[in-house]
Amino acid sequence: MSTQTPSTHTTQAVRRPLDMQAAGLMLIFCIALGLQQVAIKAVADEVSPLAQIALRSVIALALIVAAARLRRVALWVPVQFGPGLVVGIGYTLEFALVAYGLNYTYAAHMSVFLYTAPVFAAIGLHLFVAGEQLGPRQWLGVGVAFTGLVVALAPRGSVSADILIGDGLGVLAGLSWAATTLALRTTALSEAPSLRTVAYQLAVAAVVLLPATALMGGFTAMQLTPLAVASLSFQSLIVSFAALLLWFWLLRRYLASRIGVFAFLSPIFGVIFGVVLMGDPISINFAVGGIALLAGLLLVNGIGRRGRPRAGSN
Repeated sequence: MSTQTPSTHTTQAVRRPLDMQAAGLMLIFCIALGLQQVAIKAVADEVSPLAQIALRSVIALALIVAAARLRRVALWVPVQFGPGLVVGIGYTLEFALVAYGLNYTYAAHMSVFLYTAPVFAAIGLHLFVAGEQLGPRQWLGVGVAFTGLVVALAPRGSVSADILIGDGLGVLAGLSWAATTLALRTTALSEAPSLRTVAYQLAVAAVVLLPATALMGGFTAMQLTPLAVASLSFQSLIVSFAALLLWFWLLRRYLASRIGVFAFLSPIFGVIFGVVLMGDPISINFAVGGIALLAGLLLVNGIGRRGRPRAGSN
């Protein structure tokens, strides 16, 4: 296989609406991200969340470099360095905000506000990317899906000032994720190989988070128990390596506004894994919200829609 060399002029490929293959792959992606929350929480006492993200970024980056050499994919491309830096900063900021916000708020709160990202992304894509416009039915689906998510993960009890701070950081994390998606779709990285895009994200995260974790003493208090090693291995191999590659592979082929809304399923899976693996309680609002969530996904992705395909579809 020959080395991939991008041109200075990027041709925007036509993105498709979701098909059965994309839906199945997004389901796998959401399961991995849902289990990620449990993996981080399960070993937070042994390895701080920020240290976990820093370490998994380094490990996954090494895997990306090895895979790129094997497939002869160039990771350093000057014309894409600027967009790559933006995407990397957005990724790093997203997870730094999540890690810091969890010091103030509940994991369920963070899940709700982090996964506002598809809503912010859909609005940005609607405004700035041709072929990503949502019709009334899709906007209704976004609203129903997000409402279902809030209902499913709605916490109970009074809200303190600390929780509000954490919730605000969660919203900022969602905005960072959405900005990363928008930057990817509107820059020279739009048609870049997935390996290169993930490499930019992980490289920036490693460069920023490793010294930040060290300065905060996150490595001195670290205990690499068997469970911690297993969690870091899962996060590095499955989440930061395989799942990220899958995400950007899908973004290059399908409408981002459609696959992005599927991410609403990730926190639902997170709750399921919490119940099964950690004994977390489940409430009626989760069941009701989950049904609304699925209904919203069906609306956004146009299951059963009649008529001509939307602009930008095949």
